[in-house]
Amino acid sequence: MHWQTSRFRIDLSRPRVMGIVNATPDSFSDGGACFAPAAALRHCEDLLHEGADLLDIGGESSRPGAAPVPLEEELARVEPVLREAVKLGVPVSVDTFKPEVMQRALDLGVDIINDIRALQEPGAVLVVARHGACGVCLMHMHRDPQTMQLQPMDGDVLPQVHGFLAQAAARLRVLGVDAQRIVLDPGIGFGKTVAQNFSLLARQAELAELGYPLLVGWSRKSSLAAAVTPAGGEAPAPHERLGASVAAALLAVERGARIVRVHDVRDTVQALRVREAMRSQSTDIKNDSNH
Repeated sequence: MHWQTSRFRIDLSRPRVMGIVNATPDSFSDGGACFAPAAALRHCEDLLHEGADLLDIGGESSRPGAAPVPLEEELARVEPVLREAVKLGVPVSVDTFKPEVMQRALDLGVDIINDIRALQEPGAVLVVARHGACGVCLMHMHRDPQTMQLQPMDGDVLPQVHGFLAQAAARLRVLGVDAQRIVLDPGIGFGKTVAQNFSLLARQAELAELGYPLLVGWSRKSSLAAAVTPAGGEAPAPHERLGASVAAALLAVERGARIVRVHDVRDTVQALRVREAMRSQSTDIKNDSNH
C-alpha cells in the first residue's frame, strides 16, 4: 500500500510517523512554543532528527474551545514555515480547512492537505481535485472546535464515522481523485466521548475495511489522561502523557493504522522499532519451521 502525494509516493508497508508542528500561540500540547516561524522550523528539523517520516504543519489550533483564526493570520503563520519545510527532503502536510490556505500551500510545493473538516468548506474539494497529485487526509469531526466537546456524539460512534468517511472519500473519487491519494482519519477526540474514542480504537479494523490507509492521532489527547488518572487523582498535563500516547500509537498500528500523528516522535519511533524487531523474529521462526 502506498500514499501518493505531490512529490513522494510513500511506502506504507511499514507504519509511518507524522511529526506535529503547531505554528500557533495556543496549542494545547506545547502552549505555543513553536509559534514563531524560526522556532517552528527548528522544531521541524528536530522532529526529523528524531525519526519523523512526515511533517504536519498547522497555523490554527483545533483544540476544544479554540477561537477561529482569520485567513490572513493563518497564512502569515504557516507560509514562512512551509516555504522552508519543503526544502527538508520529506513529505510536508498542511493542517488546514481553508481552501485559500490549501491552494497557497500547494503553490509552495506542499505534498499533503490534512483537513479536519474533510474538505467540506466551499471550494476545498475542488482545490484538491484540480491539483491532480497532492495527498489528502480526510478526518471525521462532530460539530466544530468551539462546540464539539460541549455536545459530543450520541450512540454507537463506529457506524457514524464509517459512513461519514466513506462518503467523503466517494465525493473525491467522483471528481477523479485517485484512491492512492486518499487517507482517512477517525478524528480521535473531535466531538467524541472518552468511551467513544476507545471504541474507535478497539474497532479500528472496521474502518480499515473501507480500503484506504488510516492516519490516527492519539498524541497527548485528554482521553488518555482520563484513562490513566486514578479516581480522585489529578489528570496529567499534556506533556506528561508520554507513556499513554506511545501506547495508544502502538495499539493503533497493531489495529491497522498506517500513519500515526504524534508530538513525541523519538519515543514513538523507538516503540515501533521494538515492534518491528519482534515481528522480524516471528517471521524468521515461521520461515525456519517451513524448512
